[in-house]
Amino acid sequence: MKYISTRGQIDAIDFQQAVLMGLADDGGLIIPQSIPDVADRLDRWRKLSYPQLAFEVIRLFATDIPEADLRGLIDRTYGRAFPEGVAPVVRVGELLVMELFHGPTLAFKDVALQLLGNLFEYILAPRRGAMNILAATSGDTGSAAICGVRGRTGIRIFVMHPAGAVSPIQERQMTTVLDDNVHNLAVRGSFDDCQNIMKSLAGDLEFKRKYHLGAVNSVNWARVLAQIVYYFRAAFEACAAAGSKAAAICVPTGNFGNVLAGWYARQMGAPIGRLILATNRNDILARFFCTGEYSLGKVAPTLAPSMDIQVASNFERYLYYRVGSSPAALTALMDQLRKTGALRVAPDGSGAVDPLFASAAADEQQILGAIGTTWRDHKYLLDPHSAVGVSVARRLAGGIDEPIVCLATAHPAKFPDAIRRATGEDLAHHPAIDRLMDLPTRSTDVPNDADKVREFVVKTVASSQ
Repeated sequence: MKYISTRGQIDAIDFQQAVLMGLADDGGLIIPQSIPDVADRLDRWRKLSYPQLAFEVIRLFATDIPEADLRGLIDRTYGRAFPEGVAPVVRVGELLVMELFHGPTLAFKDVALQLLGNLFEYILAPRRGAMNILAATSGDTGSAAICGVRGRTGIRIFVMHPAGAVSPIQERQMTTVLDDNVHNLAVRGSFDDCQNIMKSLAGDLEFKRKYHLGAVNSVNWARVLAQIVYYFRAAFEACAAAGSKAAAICVPTGNFGNVLAGWYARQMGAPIGRLILATNRNDILARFFCTGEYSLGKVAPTLAPSMDIQVASNFERYLYYRVGSSPAALTALMDQLRKTGALRVAPDGSGAVDPLFASAAADEQQILGAIGTTWRDHKYLLDPHSAVGVSVARRLAGGIDEPIVCLATAHPAKFPDAIRRATGEDLAHHPAIDRLMDLPTRSTDVPNDADKVREFVVKTVASSQ
């Protein structure tokens, strides 16, 4: 399998090169040259364990890694870090819920970032290479990325988070990691500002190459690839439970990376009938799939802070396919967005923006209502992000013919204040979270300025050589 850029200005590269490149050198996003069709393998895949399924999916895309090595990487990732299982499915009333929060940082990002850390180490070792990872986080990516690479030889990580705009526990999960190769930067701005800084520095090719800049955000194709696996698993579980041929999967999303993995799984042949896209009141993605217009607004803080995003990085990958896999058409749309803050895509032949997607948003009261109702009726706790998905799934269920699986993306213990507001009880605890409260922290405040972040990276690298 070879990889290209959505902007069409790089030569085709192998998987390992794609992992190291992160953001494409032409400013676009890396995508596979083709999408494999696996419809004839589904009956066999249904019977596989999670690591076995991950191997079957990932080996189609990581063709430059010997299969024995790849199997070892996957077994090491999904055996050690997920002692309670990677993606168990439970019934919660009329819905199925896939729990993706059983990794070391209690968020779905662990599913991909534990693998990515192992991939980085595997790829860099024979090259005797070094990497400086620059990451932007709205909450969970930072801690999961740090956990995936802390203490690893030849890797430093610089994580930017919006100062005061992630939950206190999310902040402590990042800033209590004091390993020498971990650097937390509290940026005086929004997540979109952090993401813009990351893309700006990654787009400076001289700087990127000199400082071996890598990416762990979902601009890195390996992040999306690892997530494709659990969409197959979710669809298999739902079809088996309901005796149906296809399932609908509801995805709370802000940066479009998670639901994009579901889109790829559907293109590969996974038995997915609809993807239900759920946002909080930062509803740019929900509005797009209802109207065809993608227009930027101001980020509003919510109970689901990891979704407080306006510029969804992975949306570019989807748009590439939506405009007929044309780099020129895609680049024109992205230029229009940059200049005007909006773009529009015409409906397809059915009159819908995309009939695969159903979408809606959940406001603060609907989030709290979903948490409270689910606890009272089923004694099941949702975190605010998962509650966004459950709220939207319940409202749209009447128009969906398939059984619905909601992705639970974080453990409720990460958001105790929201749980108390919704239930009136102090229910949200986890030993890994409770242990953080008395640990020392380390973070550096920086202005919302790419040059200041560049200076910090340069100074840190120089002082450690």
